[in-house]
Parts: sequence; structure tokens; C-alpha cells
Amino acid sequence: MDLSNLKPAEGSTKKGKRIGRGQGSGRGGTSTKGHNGAQSRAGYSRKMGFEGGQMPLQRRVPKGGFKNPFRKEYVGINLDTLQRLSEEKKISKFDKAVLVELNLVNKNDLVKILGRGELTSKIEVEANKFTKTAAEAIEKAGGSFVSI
Repeated sequence: MDLSNLKPAEGSTKKGKRIGRGQGSGRGGTSTKGHNGAQSRAGYSRKMGFEGGQMPLQRRVPKGGFKNPFRKEYVGINLDTLQRLSEEKKISKFDKAVLVELNLVNKNDLVKILGRGELTSKIEVEANKFTKTAAEAIEKAGGSFVSI
């Protein structure tokens, strides 16, 4: 056996339809393309989303909403999370570097401290924004907060 007499296994390949080779072949005349119309012509390609003249889906479904390109997304961190971390890890100062190290935020995220939960530890917090309730709770517990 050598490369010159390799053949595919019996029954694994089929002969293609030879169209447009005369009436006697059974596939002459219109060459399986039906009669007139764009789809019978050479070089025809249907536009993407074309549904045979029916109103296409992307035009039937209405547009909706508005995406503000200038929106600032903040990552929220609640007081109960800060309280738990200050007890478990003995942390008294929370700044961006500490929050990144604890995998609470990514280095490019904007941070907002939210007021859920109770704060009993005296902590210092640096963040981009604070809710009123969070700021009051931090001061009430004897801590301080700085907006950056």
C-alpha cells in the first residue's frame, strides 16, 4: 500500500449533483433553481435579515431606552461588610488599596459606601461617595470618612 492507491471507505462519500448538464440528466433547464426571480440569477445573495419581503424582525421590534455615555458606575460597599472585615481582619483604615487587596473592588472602580447594617467599630474610610446614612453612622461610631 502507498499514497497512490488510497481511497475513502466504501459508502462514505457521495457523488455531487451535476446540475445544468442538459435535459437528459434530469437536472437541466432551470438547474434546480425554479423559474424566474432573483434567486435563479447568477451572483444573487440575500441581504442579512431579509425575510422575503415580510417586515424584518429588527424593524418590527421597537427601539427602547437610552444609554447615557457619561454615566458613572459606583461599586457599593455596605457598612455591615466594613464592620465584619474590621472585626475579622483587625482593619481600622479602609482606603482604595485595602479594598482592592480584599477583592471588594477593582483598581479602576469608583467606590460608594452604603448605609446598610450597624457600625460599632471606630474606622477611617476613604471612598468616592458616601450616602447620608453611612456618613452619619461612621461619625456616630467615632470614625472618620474622606471623599476622594
